[in-house]
Amino acid sequence: MASETAGGTTLEVLRRLESGPRGLTETEAAARLVTRGENTLPERRTPSWPRRCAHALRDPFTAVLLCLGLVSAAVASWGTAVVILALVAVSCVLRASGEHRADRSMAALRELVAGTATVLRRDDAREPPRAREVPVTELVPGDVLRLGPGDLMPADVRLLRTRGLAVYQGVLTGESAPVGKTAVEVPGEGAAGGGSGGRGSGGSGPLSLSAGDVPSLAGDVPGRPEAAAGGSGAPGGNPFEAPQLCFQGSAVARGTATAVVVATGGGTRFAAAHRQPPARREGGAFDRSVHGISWVLIRFMLLTPPLVLMANAALRGRGPETLPFAVAVAVGLTPEMLPVIVTTCLARGAAFLARTHGVIVKWLPALHDLGAVDVLCVDKTGTLTQDRPVVERALDPAGRDDPEVLHWAAVGAWWTLQLAELPAPDALDEALLEAAGPVGEEYDGVDAVAFDPARRFSTAVVRGSLGRHTAVVTGAAEAVVERCTTEPGERDRLLALAAQEADAGLRVLAVATADRPAGARCPEARGLTFRGLVTFRDALAPTAAEALRGLADRGVTVKVLTGDHPATAARACRDLGLDPGEVRTAAQTVDTEAVGTATVVARCTPEDKARVVAALRAAGHTVGFLGDGVNDVAALRAADVGLAPRSAVGVARESADVVLAEKDLTAIGHAITAGRHASGNIASYLRVTLSSNLGNVAAMLAAGLLLPFLPMLPAQVLAQNLCFDAAQLAFAHDRPGAAALRGPAVLRPRSFLRFVTGFGLLNAVADLATFAVLAFALHGPDAVDDEAVFHSAWFTENLLTQALVMLLLRSGRRVEGSRTPGPVALAAAGLAAVGLLLPPSPLGAALGMTALPAAYYLLPAVVLGLYALALTAARARHLRRHP
Repeated sequence: MASETAGGTTLEVLRRLESGPRGLTETEAAARLVTRGENTLPERRTPSWPRRCAHALRDPFTAVLLCLGLVSAAVASWGTAVVILALVAVSCVLRASGEHRADRSMAALRELVAGTATVLRRDDAREPPRAREVPVTELVPGDVLRLGPGDLMPADVRLLRTRGLAVYQGVLTGESAPVGKTAVEVPGEGAAGGGSGGRGSGGSGPLSLSAGDVPSLAGDVPGRPEAAAGGSGAPGGNPFEAPQLCFQGSAVARGTATAVVVATGGGTRFAAAHRQPPARREGGAFDRSVHGISWVLIRFMLLTPPLVLMANAALRGRGPETLPFAVAVAVGLTPEMLPVIVTTCLARGAAFLARTHGVIVKWLPALHDLGAVDVLCVDKTGTLTQDRPVVERALDPAGRDDPEVLHWAAVGAWWTLQLAELPAPDALDEALLEAAGPVGEEYDGVDAVAFDPARRFSTAVVRGSLGRHTAVVTGAAEAVVERCTTEPGERDRLLALAAQEADAGLRVLAVATADRPAGARCPEARGLTFRGLVTFRDALAPTAAEALRGLADRGVTVKVLTGDHPATAARACRDLGLDPGEVRTAAQTVDTEAVGTATVVARCTPEDKARVVAALRAAGHTVGFLGDGVNDVAALRAADVGLAPRSAVGVARESADVVLAEKDLTAIGHAITAGRHASGNIASYLRVTLSSNLGNVAAMLAAGLLLPFLPMLPAQVLAQNLCFDAAQLAFAHDRPGAAALRGPAVLRPRSFLRFVTGFGLLNAVADLATFAVLAFALHGPDAVDDEAVFHSAWFTENLLTQALVMLLLRSGRRVEGSRTPGPVALAAAGLAAVGLLLPPSPLGAALGMTALPAAYYLLPAVVLGLYALALTAARARHLRRHP
């Protein structure tokens, strides 16, 4: 790791790397490239098709269907076996193909560590070094780099020389502001210490320029001994706090540097995060809902065949010959189409998101998890706010609005950019110039010194009256006020004014001027006249407010997990209409109750984010987490569903379940709606098929004990199941009602099984009532001796009741403004037609059925009418209890 290789003084590091300030020779670099390998991240292999299909068999229903298919084949029930195994194959292929498409999309998004770097290389040891551009992949440890504004850090490096250097390392640490870095000497092994800070980074308290950002480290504060020494012994030995180290994945915000490469390729900290196994936590929302129901039904299915065999052997003397019927009954209880319906619903939803919103669902169950999300954890910067500040107010020393303060601050920013050596506009400069408009033509610039993280202010000098110059100083409140000519009491008042603005969640920039003789040197910044303060707030994301309202309407609670100051995070939330409630820091969220009540958790480290997500899941919530940096990987894997934008670092995209086109809450709202759409259709299918199947199986078992013959032949059971299964494919194309989209789509096993049991028993009563009508009302007790008539009548009645259940227990609705029936209504009509027309057809005769006399349709029709009324009343009662 870089922190280990780079420990000690600069000379010790160079000796350890067998390099020097002049860099390597071309021969040395080529030899190291051979032994160390290219500077690239290790690639992950995607699963093969057989592996994907085998993984699909881990679904409990798919596994049980496979077992039932093998049992059917073992008892020579070839028709049942072929149909079941075909369903298993279709389900596996659909799921594998969906995940394969997602992997192909992800491969197109993976960013390569491409480009070039400026390296000092020599043709041989006697030649002077020359700066040259080489591909990043050819960098080796010991190479000496030159870095400037905007450069990406191509490897882990130790700084040799710096000038006003600040880097963005948020993808590694989560900090939203640039961090000051300097080439300090660190004696001994293991460097650590300060280095954070800068014009837009943290200060030591709420008086700093950026109290809303990261806490200051030792290197921020001039005059502290540990700052001068490089801050050996950083808290917890965190290498990211070491001022002399920079890491692959970060970027230069401003300033210049010369650095030596200490780690490349798989040896970098970025690669270490990339190597973390992508295995996800067990027990996502999809597992907790569908699998909880699955295993209860699996127990029923495993118990059914032996119970049927024992009952028939004991009461009717029928033994092994009833085995095919027992297997058919178990198959009748099974929602055979569940894997196909689930995969089709999720695949259609994933394809819709990819096609219309650019959202990639990497594995299909993640779409169901999205529909079940009731808590969404997001960062502030880049999600709720843009990564830039805007001017809020300009205040005079008395705290009144004064545009002259903004004017002087903009003048200082303009001429610092024009005259300072190697200037790079930071976010505050851009905000000042945007707010103040053109200011450069009013003055002639003389000299400027750019912002320095150690001094924490910048200075620009412009021509004033004859023989006089005006120095404009802007910077952190503490640094500027202490250089002003003010009384101690006045100084405290000004600092209190800055603190008041910072406590309101604003960044604070102090402005002062001084009249100087024309020959005065620019760096001399004492005896200033305090002009006032310019305050900044984070620019809000354009779509964030509307997206937050949309998420609230969908029953999703948004929690903000940020490394920023609590006041800054709370201010952004209030500006967007999100009530921050009681804002807590990560240190204050030590238990599950504190996590649950906090809307904003500030000062979060990567470990804190993962801990908060895990606590929310432990409290029973289904949690989504949006992240884009290496520091977010742990939380992405801890959440039920992790989301990352395309612009996220590679390891974050690899760890996420869903990849968004942009880091935008609106896209998440669309994805949640698509997840609930798919989950609503799956729930409709499960409600219909399980209640209908349970009722049919219960009635069939009862009839099997009461009748002198099997109530339905195995082939007839199979034909009935095939018709019902084919009709239920329509649920994959249905549109859920508004109620299904308003709240999280969670199938709770206990309440769901109560629903299925209640409506299943109602279905069994209708079946047995039909049996009673057939047996006694029409032809008396001897009617049951006509097996073909009984089988045909019950076959027709079963399909008609199943068609009623499809219509009355679904949660879908017809497309608004359309006069045509929906897919479920059409499928139910087709199922009813099959039930009426199949028995008298030649195929019905082949299955052992016969045409029914017209009188046979009358009284069963009455039973069906009464069943429809009872089903409607029971559904209305259920909706009143469970709206």
